[in-house]
Amino acid sequence: MNQRLVVSTLLGMLCLPLFSAAQAPAAAAAPAVIGPAKIAWLNLEQAIFGCDEGKREFSEVQKWVDGKNGQLDAMKKELDTLRNQLNIQGAKLTEEALADLQEQIDTKDTNLQRFQQDTQKEIESRRVKATNIVGRKMLPVIEKIAKEKNLSAVVYINPQRDAYIDPALIISEEVIKAYNQANPGTGARAPAAAPAKKP
Repeated sequence: MNQRLVVSTLLGMLCLPLFSAAQAPAAAAAPAVIGPAKIAWLNLEQAIFGCDEGKREFSEVQKWVDGKNGQLDAMKKELDTLRNQLNIQGAKLTEEALADLQEQIDTKDTNLQRFQQDTQKEIESRRVKATNIVGRKMLPVIEKIAKEKNLSAVVYINPQRDAYIDPALIISEEVIKAYNQANPGTGARAPAAAPAKKP
């Protein structure tokens, strides 16, 4: 059992709407002449993980995961100790002592598996929550950039769908910069200043 708890970086469960900068036509307006669409592409994962607030949010999730991995390692160590004890002393133990040791091993093994499953679910929940906190605040930033550039649509990059995108059409870095400017003070917390030395 060398599996460790990890924070997935996939955004499959991201609860954000698809974004389009195209305006809905007015009900009474005459049919518009449709010209060439102007489209830009956004790597949403890069934008969310790359902005200051995203880095802070996911740093907090990672700290929590690191603590849980510490607990997981301790549980594995206890289980390994009991298994080693069974291998070394098993033949010398009474039936009652052997049954008791096996029961301890089974209980700790079950607890370990439940801990991994429950913690992985909690990690996913925390990751999705952090993603959505940043993602929802990012939508107005994307819309503002789209209007400034007079874009018809902003499309999320999908590596399984997109064979090639001209880098000049990707606005991920621009969104990160604009998000940080629109949300100052949401990045990593500065370390506390050391107390001044007395002369």
